[in-house]
Amino acid sequence: MGELIADLFITFDGHASGEGAPAYFGYPGPDLERWIDEHLAGPQVLLMGRVTYEVLSAIVRNEPIGEADRMNELPKVVFSSTLQEPLAWNNSRLAGADLFEEVRSLKAGTDDPLRTLGSLSVVRALMEAGMVDRLRLVVFPQILGATGREPIFAGLPDVDLELVETDVLDGRLVTLEYHPANANPTG
Repeated sequence: MGELIADLFITFDGHASGEGAPAYFGYPGPDLERWIDEHLAGPQVLLMGRVTYEVLSAIVRNEPIGEADRMNELPKVVFSSTLQEPLAWNNSRLAGADLFEEVRSLKAGTDDPLRTLGSLSVVRALMEAGMVDRLRLVVFPQILGATGREPIFAGLPDVDLELVETDVLDGRLVTLEYHPANANPTG
């Protein structure tokens, strides 16, 4: 059975983006690039919502090497009520209408991990349903009190987390990996 991993890049105060914030909140580095490459290297199925799909596909489809090639190879399942088949990005398909039924079916049908990249509405819904098996956060040393957009945990119920692993990247970013205590492995 496939495990569902939610990967999120966040600011210290829990925002997924900020008004005018650059990529990686302006904190790129070799350790972060290595972390991204390592987590893309293994077999996996990428899950994403429409906005993340549109942003990533516009960037990655036109990049000739490295991370872009790997993302082009990976299977992608897109949750959207507005996009239509066929999707332009390699190995992408639209999910069925029911998010939870689709994820249950994907989990049961593969041993490969399922992985979200961003896609806050998808992650929130799956966390609320107890379907996320691992939550991985990369925390950037920035507070976006005035310009922060997309607070990651807004609207979620209380969720207890069990810390599994931590690391420091580039001497300034902190990775935190958790198992949600309310995860339902058959979810």
